[in-house]
Amino acid sequence: MSDTSLLQPVWDGIRERFGVRAAPLWGACAAFLAHVLLSTLFLGLDALGPRVPWISRYKMPGKPVSARVWLRCLARISWKYALCVLPLSACTGYVLTRFGFSQEERAPSLFVAGLECLLSLLVFDTCFFVVHFTVHRNPWLFKIFHQSHHMNMHPFALTALDSSMVELVSQQALAMWSSMFVGCHPISQILFHLLNICLAVEDHCGYNFPWALHRILPCFGGAPFHQAHHQRGTGNYAPYFTHWDLIFGTAITT
Repeated sequence: MSDTSLLQPVWDGIRERFGVRAAPLWGACAAFLAHVLLSTLFLGLDALGPRVPWISRYKMPGKPVSARVWLRCLARISWKYALCVLPLSACTGYVLTRFGFSQEERAPSLFVAGLECLLSLLVFDTCFFVVHFTVHRNPWLFKIFHQSHHMNMHPFALTALDSSMVELVSQQALAMWSSMFVGCHPISQILFHLLNICLAVEDHCGYNFPWALHRILPCFGGAPFHQAHHQRGTGNYAPYFTHWDLIFGTAITT
């Protein structure tokens, strides 16, 4: 079996059931579902933590989230997603097909899909760093754009998307632009959106497990890196990688 055939059935299923035009919308829905499912897992860990010592051992400073607070956060995110992010994704799919993009019949190989995801992540991380740094240095932009996200001084997994409507849409647009800039195949775009959400959840989860990605790959900051940003309100502006903060001297620790 060739490497390409591993992703071909997935891509054929998306094209036949939903149409090429729906690929960005399908990707946004899959990313949101993955975000909720992963966040539910960490909610379960918060509930078990007081009774299971090995879980609480890896819990970072901060009070475990209650089910009531978690559900209120889910409600905020859900209506913003339904009102802004999903329509934006649908419009993106229409524009791409209207002007002849995303017409690929063949799925990429796993290597190509992985490379496109990595390049998209690097582009997204770079642009996010610039925007995030700028917003924090401008009080007016911070207030209208980013302040609501910093209401969570001790973030939990679900708060990765708990932002203002402007910021949520901007991040979605930036993710789409990053994958388009790289020239991703639509299936790679979907995988990139899923990877983006998984990394965002890990950043906000409040746990520092020994198998966390930043423990395996030191180029990632992970939950300790991002929680320091929430607690100090400055520094660690890149969402995932650490190189830009190290280069510009904005890296901090708790």
